[in-house]
This record gives sequence, structure tokens and C-alpha cells, in this order.
Amino acid sequence: MSEEVTPPTESNPPTDSSAAPSFEPAGEPLIPVDESIAVSDTPTVEPVEVSKSSKFKNPYIWGLGRRKRAVARVRIKPGDGKFLINKRKVDEFFGVDIHRQQVHKPLIATESLKSYDVLVNVCGGGITGQAGAVSLGLARALAKADPSFEPKLREQDLMTRDARKVERKKYGQRGARRRFQFSKR
Repeated sequence: MSEEVTPPTESNPPTDSSAAPSFEPAGEPLIPVDESIAVSDTPTVEPVEVSKSSKFKNPYIWGLGRRKRAVARVRIKPGDGKFLINKRKVDEFFGVDIHRQQVHKPLIATESLKSYDVLVNVCGGGITGQAGAVSLGLARALAKADPSFEPKLREQDLMTRDARKVERKKYGQRGARRRFQFSKR
């Protein structure tokens, strides 16, 4: 009942027209090789030197700070102590004195209150989260500007990100931890 199938050979060509012909390697390569080109003739790429006094050099030192949902991008450069947050003075942006103190804390810790101009873009979150984000971003930028500032900033816990966030509401509850009122009777 079963037919024996014999593989095609040179003496026994395949009878089926759909069978693919076998390709055997010929004596010459498929791609012609030019023997006149040697490996040593390939061109080498020499590095280009970039001048240190480029006109595109950025004078700012960047620091990124996050707290809760707030993100602050802080730029500092040597200057006379100008401090702008979202193109407004720091006293106009933060109305509460506690937030202003928190924002100035890295500058006070490093004793560089009048040494740097600070420009901040902050978005997201509330006013407390934004103050914490600006403080962390400023501390990171100061540590980048002068590595000797880092121990002073770490000592006052200004280089550590506060990872606390709002806990999410769970289903079947009124809030993150709050349950619906339970009645026995």
C-alpha cells in the first residue's frame, strides 16, 4: 500500500515538474573577485579634532529634579544670584515662605547664594512637589558645577530624591486605604 520514494539522482531525474532543481557549486565564484585590490589599500579614517573654544559651548550646567508629579529642569551659570522660576522671580512664584526656604537651601548649604544665576522650568504636581523638585534639581546642578559641594549637600540630605508618591485608590474602597462604611445590622 505504501509507495517507496527514491531520491532523484543523475541517473534517475525527478519526474515531478514542481520539484526544485538542485544547485551545485560551480568552479567559479558568483561574485567576481578583483585580485588587484589589497586589504592595505582601504582608506583609513583619521579623527577630526574639535576646538575647545567652540562658539556653540553651552555656559549652563543642568540639573533635573523630581518630586511627586513635579519635574524641574534647572540651569545654573556663574553670575550675581538671579533666580527665576518659569520666567518669574522666586518670591512671586512661591508665595509661602517654607517653599522659598526649601528652594534656597542648596545655595545656602554651599554658601553660593550670590555666585550663580539660576533659571528653572518646572511643571506638573502642586506647589510643594514643585518646591522639592526645584531643590533637588538645583542641588544636582551645583554638585555638577563643583564636585566639592556634594558632601555638603549630602550631609543636609539634598541629593536624595524623595520617592514618596500618592498611593492609588483601590477598587471596592473609597480611597487608597479608606473602606466603605460597614454596618453589622
